Amino acid sequence: MKKLSFVLAVVLLAATSVAAQQNPCNPCAKKAQNPCNPCSKKAQNPCNPCSAKAVKVKGGNQTIVGYIGDSQCGLEHPMNMGDAKACTLKCIEAGGKFILADRENKVVYAIDKGSQEKVREFAGQQVKVTGNVNAKSKTIKISKIEVES
Repeated sequence: MKKLSFVLAVVLLAATSVAAQQNPCNPCAKKAQNPCNPCSKKAQNPCNPCSAKAVKVKGGNQTIVGYIGDSQCGLEHPMNMGDAKACTLKCIEAGGKFILADRENKVVYAIDKGSQEKVREFAGQQVKVTGNVNAKSKTIKISKIEVES
């Protein structure tokens, strides 16, 4: 009886593991391909393929108003690590990347590698960013940034 219970437990564990890897709604299924925090709650993580609303992103040169945040928090700062600036900088120190959070349209834009240090001084602030957007990767290369009042 113990052998049968053990075998059933192993089979169930294996089936669960396979199902989790194949489920596109599982945020841990493809960690290496997810630039956002895979442990974020679905409703707060716009990079999660199962989030409620998918917004079509236009490419090319454009101006976007949003908040300079971090890839671990996404659109909002649910971690209660101080104000928006403090939280953003702590998450960046922990390995996150700066992002532009367009809260009105619920879109998170990754900020290209060359613009990462340019936005540090604007952490947590609402800004107006002008730059070239790659629609496929939702990445923006910033040419101009200023505080939005």
